[in-house]
Amino acid sequence: MHSGLAGAGGGSYHASMSEVRWSLDEVPERPGVYLFRDRSDQVLYIGKALNLKARLRSYRRPGADGRLNVAFLERDAERVETIVTRTEAEALLLEDSLIKQYKPKHNIRLKDDKSFLMLRIDLNEDFPRFKFVRAHRPEENRPAGRSRYFGPFASSRIIRRTLEDLHRVVPLRDCPDSVMNHRSRPCIKHQIGLCSAPCVNKIDAEEYSQLVERAMGILGGDIRELESDLSARMQSASDALEFERAAQWRDRLMALRRTVENQAVCPKDGIDRDVLAVARRGQRAVIHRLSFRDGRLSESRSHRFETELPEQELLHSAITSLYGGGRRSLPAELILPWNPAEEELLSETLGQDCAWIVPQSGARTRMLDLAGENARATLSNFETQASGDEAALEQLIDTLDLEPGTEIMDCFDISNLQGTHVVASRVRFRRGHEDRSGYRRFKIRDVVGQDDFASMHEVVLRSLKRGVKEGDLPDLIVIDGGQAQLDKALEARSEAAAWGVQMIGLAKARPKRIVKGQSMPATEERVFIPGAKSAIELAKHSASRHLLERIRDEAHRFAITYHRKERGRIKSRLDSIPGVGAKRRKILLVHFGSAKGVGQASVEELATVEGISPELARQIHDHLAKD
Repeated sequence: MHSGLAGAGGGSYHASMSEVRWSLDEVPERPGVYLFRDRSDQVLYIGKALNLKARLRSYRRPGADGRLNVAFLERDAERVETIVTRTEAEALLLEDSLIKQYKPKHNIRLKDDKSFLMLRIDLNEDFPRFKFVRAHRPEENRPAGRSRYFGPFASSRIIRRTLEDLHRVVPLRDCPDSVMNHRSRPCIKHQIGLCSAPCVNKIDAEEYSQLVERAMGILGGDIRELESDLSARMQSASDALEFERAAQWRDRLMALRRTVENQAVCPKDGIDRDVLAVARRGQRAVIHRLSFRDGRLSESRSHRFETELPEQELLHSAITSLYGGGRRSLPAELILPWNPAEEELLSETLGQDCAWIVPQSGARTRMLDLAGENARATLSNFETQASGDEAALEQLIDTLDLEPGTEIMDCFDISNLQGTHVVASRVRFRRGHEDRSGYRRFKIRDVVGQDDFASMHEVVLRSLKRGVKEGDLPDLIVIDGGQAQLDKALEARSEAAAWGVQMIGLAKARPKRIVKGQSMPATEERVFIPGAKSAIELAKHSASRHLLERIRDEAHRFAITYHRKERGRIKSRLDSIPGVGAKRRKILLVHFGSAKGVGQASVEELATVEGISPELARQIHDHLAKD
């Protein structure tokens, strides 16, 4: 680091470099950021502190401040760099910037569990009904068109119980259209008061729409009017000594209250607050966040990661990741399971408008318990998935006789449009599951036209050269293709001198078919190994085959997504030329190889293309020259 580095707020920083094994001699007692580096100069971990020397001393004397020792620092850290800032807030901003720049493997990089259990109702239907859905972004929680979403819910059990209770109060149908449209008499649910039977015209569309509005109001939290009505009916029946009838109204009232309670804890004070709970087992951890706005739960989200950080620092880093840099608005309260590390710095960062509370009893404790239950459930699923991924990787190592300890797998895929605008993707799996920090996209530079073999050679070579330079090589590369594609990748490995990287080719399963008059048998997924006389067929339902299919499919998805984005740019550039439609655009792209090639062509070269007149060639040339 260099002194005088411009930073947030226009301040200046002084950087100092400590001695090997992170000596504390030159570390100042000032606010700032520290970077731990290993023997190869890679950044292991970035942190911030009110007092750099005191914080780093606490790492050297584990237990002095009640925290556990951080194993990876004792094991791997060779030295530490410090960057002094003027204020604690500047330290926070600088830490966030450096984490994005270096992507240290021991800093928390939150991964969202973006699948929400929701209830959706489509108001375009004649007699709408609630359906279970999963929404994948918080924006999908909002009404979209004529559909309304309610939730999220913590589990399928809770959402089903909510719907059962709702039908006791508001008797909407729950059968699919295929059943409703073919009924000639009402089902048993109508007889017990759980359905209004629109299938046999027991209720008209207008009355049914009123029930729908009432149901949406209940799920939205507005139950006061209906609660008062049911209470009055129950009391009236009781006064008339109609105790069975009173019991029915009582059951409906209880179901109504459970409907709202099951959706979330409903604080009565209306304070905006976020609740963060932590579940952890070993290095795997989950932080679950419940966001309460206007007295109701507005968002429920799990963040999953692997870390060796102590609990207090883990929570501090998570809060910084969630709210630092203006990522999301701060609520009035943060409900936490314990106090985070560096409380003064965090308090300065969050400001006076946000207070954190570690509750001991009452409604806030119940909210924290709910978040904790979600965190533990997500952690259990996280561990199950990770365990299965790692078992599949071990099976793959045994099946293909790979080197023991193979963990990092890269897979490449090529995507093109009629041989034009060729792009490629690289995805990375670590210990059997996605590591999105290792995903990369490439534009093919040196290959003209459609040549998947040459394109594969180029992209693997570029990736390996960069990996050699940065010390970021995978253990295994999976090539989407057979022996020919694998040979090109092996040539690239030789040119990059990345001898330690293992390579295999993965060819898709094929059905029985006729090729040049000859019957070819069906094949399963096949793996090509360098030097082997024949490919290895993977068992159809084996975990190792499923793992390879996942990484190949992910590489294909990532490449297609990139290609569609780039293809849209090509199309918009050429389609804006008067007289150039889809057919002429395709002819130009095939002839010149890319939109860039079209733009670099002279008028005379453009006029040689079939269907392009000299006048149109001039028009194309002049139009692209303006871009």
